[in-house]
Amino acid sequence: MRNPRAARQAGAGLAIALALLATGAFPASALESRPGASALPRATPMRDDPWRWPVPAPIRVVAPFRAPATPYAAGHRGIDLAAEGGALVVAPADGVVGFAGPVVDRGVIAIDHGDGVVSAIEPVEAVVAAGTSVHAGEVVGRVASGGHCSSECVHFGVRSDGEYVSPFLFLGGLPRAVLLPLDGA
Repeated sequence: MRNPRAARQAGAGLAIALALLATGAFPASALESRPGASALPRATPMRDDPWRWPVPAPIRVVAPFRAPATPYAAGHRGIDLAAEGGALVVAPADGVVGFAGPVVDRGVIAIDHGDGVVSAIEPVEAVVAAGTSVHAGEVVGRVASGGHCSSECVHFGVRSDGEYVSPFLFLGGLPRAVLLPLDGA
């Protein structure tokens, strides 16, 4: 027979997680998994020096990372961040610009951070060229328009050894979600 107390606690935990997802305070990727894929990328993303957000505060996630079921399936291979058109875009961490230019209808900047980790930000009007070394927080461009983000949004993606992973694995400043038991339950 099912334990009613355990069921209430599990339901409360799910409700809290869904509420955090709705506010953008908890990455959707934490609730998702792909069959046959590990929960973490091969490179260890949690570092002593968390990355910087590529856009200015206040940070508002308008679309979370959604891992695809297979490498070629639908998903959202990054996070979309609210940003005003023309706002400065900065390098999230030290690296070398691997690409800066147009891709179809939008400007893209890709930065190689070493150890198999590459970040990409779009739509961006680049102020740096491929081959340029950049430091965390250094201006690399301005918010432009194009792609699936309007001029009020940038898409921020990260690949580890060629596999897309949630940028939340690299960013600091987000508190971990902790589920607590219900009082008197």
